[in-house]
Amino acid sequence: MVRLVFVDVDGTLVGKEGVPECVWPAVEALRAKGIRLSLITGRPGRGHALAYARRLDPMGLHVFESGAVVLAFSRDPHSPPAHPLLVEALPQEAAREAIRLARRLGLPLEGYTADGGFFIEGDSPLLKAHQELLGVVAEEADLLRLPTPLVRLQVLAEAQAPLGALMDPLPQELQAHVAESPRMPGVRFVSLTKRGVSKLSAARFVAESYGLTLAQCAMVGDGENDLELIQGVGLGIAMGNASPQVKKVAQRVVAPVEACGLAEALASLLPSQTP
Repeated sequence: MVRLVFVDVDGTLVGKEGVPECVWPAVEALRAKGIRLSLITGRPGRGHALAYARRLDPMGLHVFESGAVVLAFSRDPHSPPAHPLLVEALPQEAAREAIRLARRLGLPLEGYTADGGFFIEGDSPLLKAHQELLGVVAEEADLLRLPTPLVRLQVLAEAQAPLGALMDPLPQELQAHVAESPRMPGVRFVSLTKRGVSKLSAARFVAESYGLTLAQCAMVGDGENDLELIQGVGLGIAMGNASPQVKKVAQRVVAPVEACGLAEALASLLPSQTP
């Protein structure tokens, strides 16, 4: 039986019009059966993503920054709403090299720090649109001069733009994760984390924190950055809008996000409906 469900955000929980309302009754039904839910996303643990996580499981563990940060909600009303259980900072010199590379290529660049900071370089309209998507206002800053460590860098690129000039010369200490959002069609998000840090590594940390193995977990996702985890859990579920390679490796394919595919996936995990 599945004991823990990982839920991706963009293209899984969130569609073009936001989160379909059909999702929340399915979430509550799973929680009523004692099954935990964990948000797992490339987004930072702020803004809309933090609100989604709280609604999925208000006492649970949730993964942000493409696996670089795991947050737990606080029970203390006088404490910050969420505190980090895991933080994987970028190697400093490798991060500096990647920042200089993005600058040379003229790519819109975002930096996320260990203390929840969100910083940008450049004035691309993509950066403004992404802030609206996240529900978080970024600060303009020199990413080479931040006082706290970066946990993730992110480049925004038009879907048709070749990424080889960025990906090929990346420092070996960094790992790239490519994602898309239905709320920003035609844009690719290239997240850079410390090598070995991914949704899979963070999911393993969360599962073990609950005393579980990945074999006791399910993952619902749609993108390239979900593929590794969909393969790594006991039950991998692809959304109907997922890329062909994700559907190919998933054990189950449900409807697209706008057609209540996530609700379908969650309902199928209820113990009474498990074969």
